Amino acid sequence: MAEDHDYSQSNVPQEQRRGFWAMFVVMLGFTFFSASMWTGTTLGNGLTVSKFFLAVLLGNLILGAYTSALAYMASSTGLSVHLLARRSFGKRGSALPSAILAITQIGWFGVGVAMCAFPIVTYLKEKGIECNIWIPVIISGILFTTSAYFGIKALTIVSLVAVPAIAIGGGFSALKVFCDNPDAWNTLKNFTPAGESALTLSAAVALTIGSFISGGTCTPDFVRFAKDRRIAVSTTAIAFFIGNSLMFLFGAVGGMFYKTNDISNVLVAQGLLIPGIIVLTFNIWTTNDNALYTSGLGLANITGFPKKYLVLICDTLGTIFAVTLYNNFCGYLNILNTFIPPVGAVLMADFFVVRRKNIKNNEVPGNGKPAILAWAIGTLVANFVQYGFKAINGMIVAFIFYVYFVKLFGGLKEAEAPAEEAPAEVPHPTNEEEARKEEVK
Repeated sequence: MAEDHDYSQSNVPQEQRRGFWAMFVVMLGFTFFSASMWTGTTLGNGLTVSKFFLAVLLGNLILGAYTSALAYMASSTGLSVHLLARRSFGKRGSALPSAILAITQIGWFGVGVAMCAFPIVTYLKEKGIECNIWIPVIISGILFTTSAYFGIKALTIVSLVAVPAIAIGGGFSALKVFCDNPDAWNTLKNFTPAGESALTLSAAVALTIGSFISGGTCTPDFVRFAKDRRIAVSTTAIAFFIGNSLMFLFGAVGGMFYKTNDISNVLVAQGLLIPGIIVLTFNIWTTNDNALYTSGLGLANITGFPKKYLVLICDTLGTIFAVTLYNNFCGYLNILNTFIPPVGAVLMADFFVVRRKNIKNNEVPGNGKPAILAWAIGTLVANFVQYGFKAINGMIVAFIFYVYFVKLFGGLKEAEAPAEEAPAEVPHPTNEEEARKEEVK
């Protein structure tokens, strides 16, 4: 059997762990998410400048704390989010969170493919070239799949190229806004939202959190490759603050001055067509290959098949349904986003409370009843309780109920060696002669 370089069924060995910069570019590329610019436009149109930055700060503090806790868990164990789920949901029960995460990430992959394809068709049409939408859809789907297929090394290479391109393109665009509009700062400073677009601070913080808490739950799939906990936590926290904040800022500026929520469209409006297409492609690529990577790991946990082949299935599904997903799936994804945060809460409760005395204990429970019940209750609360932040409500309830249900139904056994590291069992002698030979040895 070929070596599994993605470690889809085991923990990442120490000799395969990576340093700060390798992990930082991957996580920063992960947070460069085009859909976050949609949220940025909504925030920019609904808040004053001071409240915009406050909402982004508070939202990213919560997101950063959540993803950093997951990063700490992943680097401590070397396990993906799907294998961490086995420790609380059980081997069979872990199929539930893996399926939810895989479906969501395939959905976002399809949306991303269409987000890349439609502007390209528009750009070409403006140049007098008619192009069938399926041509850029298929090309984009294949392109984004290559790095996910080859694993973490390919993800790192793409991010090393894409992250500077996005940062330079976005930074240049923002600077050009102020150069082209001498009164731009006063426009921002004096802006007052009105009508239905106005947002309360709590609603804005909820939007900030909800924009990436689904993807943030998949953080362990990447930072399990970090050399140590310090690198895992620091790269995750910094990446979420920088990446998310930049995407929100680009979306807010673009929405206010150019009536668009995508930095690539802003670049085109500024007369920078080619840079716009490049930034668009890289921006979506760094998120889409990560989405495909984690969905492949999820299906690998469910089926036991190698991740790299399952990535091709995820790519095919996402590409075929890209246009449909783009037009109809975002509302469904918002519903799924309330299903995912309670999963992360259960994993954290298991790691930091139930297994706090031995965090490397990889024992898989016989059934995942406490985890499944806690997740279900947390999901119901996230969907139906309107007070506060939905995702946070669901997480708090799931965390508390998981600890309670573990005590109610019985705790874990004493720590055992991780299954994937356990030595093969030596067979007992089958007769007296073999037994005597063993004694002589």
